[in-house]
Amino acid sequence: MMRKSEYAVWTLLLLAVIGAGSAMVSVAKSESASAANSEIYQQLDLFGEVLERVRADYVEKPEDKELIESAINGMLTGLDPHSSYLNPEHFRDMQVQTRGEFGGLGIEVTMENGVVKVVSPIDDTPAERAGILANDLITHLDGKEIQGLTLQEAVEKMRGPVNSPIELTVIREGEDAPFKVKITRDIIHINPVKYSAEDDVGYIRITTFNEQTTPNLQKAVKDLEEEIGPDKLKGWVIDLRNNPGGLLDQAISVSDSFLNKGAIVLTRGRNQEESQRSNARDGDIVDGKPIIVLINGGSASASEIVAGALQDHKRATTIGTRSFGKGSVQTIIPLGDGALRLTTARYYTPSGRSIQAKGIEPDLVVEEELPDDLKKKAEAAGTRGEADLRGHLRNEGDEEADDEASGSSAYVPKDKSKDTQLIYALDILRGKKTVEAELKKQADAKQAKAKQAQAKSTEAE
Repeated sequence: MMRKSEYAVWTLLLLAVIGAGSAMVSVAKSESASAANSEIYQQLDLFGEVLERVRADYVEKPEDKELIESAINGMLTGLDPHSSYLNPEHFRDMQVQTRGEFGGLGIEVTMENGVVKVVSPIDDTPAERAGILANDLITHLDGKEIQGLTLQEAVEKMRGPVNSPIELTVIREGEDAPFKVKITRDIIHINPVKYSAEDDVGYIRITTFNEQTTPNLQKAVKDLEEEIGPDKLKGWVIDLRNNPGGLLDQAISVSDSFLNKGAIVLTRGRNQEESQRSNARDGDIVDGKPIIVLINGGSASASEIVAGALQDHKRATTIGTRSFGKGSVQTIIPLGDGALRLTTARYYTPSGRSIQAKGIEPDLVVEEELPDDLKKKAEAAGTRGEADLRGHLRNEGDEEADDEASGSSAYVPKDKSKDTQLIYALDILRGKKTVEAELKKQADAKQAKAKQAQAKSTEAE
């Protein structure tokens, strides 16, 4: 059993944290603060007693570090789904993702039957130069079997210091036996922007918002303008479907790239003085050419900021289905070797809309047709958005939970010739359809549906 002196150390450590926060309370509120702190101290006593019992009596000896991390995470996840504690390992992973570069091999991978399957090698990387191909199966790393590792564990072993070697054992269809490939790690850049010329339209897909997003967007625009030609170029499709978000400053920068003036996003914390407004600077990198933004149920957070800003300024027409509805801002606060990810603000579109647990409703709703094999799965699983997450922040403007609605299908066909939303966007940019006519058509269909529902209700009565 824990000695009283040990128990006192745990409690004092926790009280020190509370005390540090209490020191910032103004003198004018000292009495109420004192009462509040007294209650907190009582709760911390309870925490200390539980901790003592677990350490002394649990059926297996627990790790103190894991107990405290779990307690911290329990506190944070009880606030909302996006607040959490990042231990040193997870903090490093997050930094890699936001930087968009790391020491590694340069392959996109998944896990299949206990081994790593190559989805595709990234162009001009060590893996591509070594001849690694899509659908290769990696069974061993430096002679050690992958079987039993998670995908994340396998990826971590493949990453490492630049110029360090690694040996992969590969199984390839058509080869009689596994073979070994030696690769030297190099700096790998995660390209969050993919683009192509769709004849007379520039197509740009933004997959995430990391530190590489804005410069890569600018490069994509320049390359496509040169490839298509300014006289032939009819407009742009910015595809934000299934983009989960990322860095707030990159969302602001991407929005600014297409705007000449006005607000981009408003963020409001608990206190009025924490409110901030980000404004666009003069300089539209596509010189006013028409823009269509594609969104769906997988478009969240930073991608919703971009879609909302361009929609509110009528700089772009949004097409697709309702976005995820994550309208909160998380601040990363380093703590030792780890970090605290804490929800510190809500964000609002330029017109003052909060999309928290509501999402962005596109100007033109266009559903993707799911293949037959996916329809039953989709019907069983349903769609999930922010409003479906347990403990999500409420939308401030809503009194009733029924008013909340976010999320939609996140299906996007790999074959562009079957991509209904993309084809629809291209038709509008090429003048085969007009936004005005399509809006009227959808409004008429909605009205007819409402009348039909009302008629059925009357018959039932």
